[in-house]
Amino acid sequence: MKIRPSEITPERVWRERRHLLRGALGTAVIGTAGLGRTVGAEGGETPSTLEQISRYNNYYEFSSNKEVVWKLAEEFRPSPWTLSIEGEVDKPRTWTVDELSTRFGAEDRVYRLRCVEGWSMVIPWRGFPLAALLKASQPNSRAKFVEFTSVLRPQEMIGQRQGALRWPYTEGLRIDEAMHPLALMVTGLYGMPLPTQNGAPLRLAVPWKYGFKSIKAVTRIRLVEAAPVSSWMQSAPSEYGFYANVNPDVAHPRWTQRREVRIGELSKRATLPFNGYAAQVASLYSGMDLQRYF
Repeated sequence: MKIRPSEITPERVWRERRHLLRGALGTAVIGTAGLGRTVGAEGGETPSTLEQISRYNNYYEFSSNKEVVWKLAEEFRPSPWTLSIEGEVDKPRTWTVDELSTRFGAEDRVYRLRCVEGWSMVIPWRGFPLAALLKASQPNSRAKFVEFTSVLRPQEMIGQRQGALRWPYTEGLRIDEAMHPLALMVTGLYGMPLPTQNGAPLRLAVPWKYGFKSIKAVTRIRLVEAAPVSSWMQSAPSEYGFYANVNPDVAHPRWTQRREVRIGELSKRATLPFNGYAAQVASLYSGMDLQRYF
């Protein structure tokens, strides 16, 4: 389904809704308790505007030019859509988007997004926990990792006609990362259905990792025993590791990661370890050499 301008919730209306909800709920935060406190109005950071979020996109399936993706994605059809859960699970299943919405609902969460190129945004996502989806299929004892695969449609995604990456795009998480409450299956942003240039109809958001880890247009999730080799790992293994945790102390071979530019701002800001989510996720990597496991 293509999102028309008339169907988009105006940013002003979205902010007013959040203001009313905060007034009604007192100090509670929309979404899972405690997860939204690190960003958004509660944490002193204002979400990026809808125009910024929807007009500057990393989406190589369409183009490596971030400023033209929104235009190239206009003809992409995100409906009908199915998502299959496969591999080391006791109850494999294929879901439609409507079934996912009915079963798992949706909640609003404001997350930082930090891209490896040095820019960042603050995005008001809408979605449901990845853990809930995985638990519904009952992973077995051999499920150590989770592999994600995006759609393959070179007739609509002109970037897939080029050999810049292995298509379809693939990514992976360790299962404890995938089960973490912060890992979100995203169905919308700013209170509206997810725009095509942002990964409609279903994408991943893993806010403590660099943006390339949050795969878009997901069609298959497979639970596996061995760590999957993602598209970027295959393309440039010295630059893109499996974990992709935001770490200011580990430089990309072509640029530092110590500072970042928030879209819409002129000055740079310091990059936070785990993108500011260290209190929630650092324990997942206790005892690991994060210089080696980058």
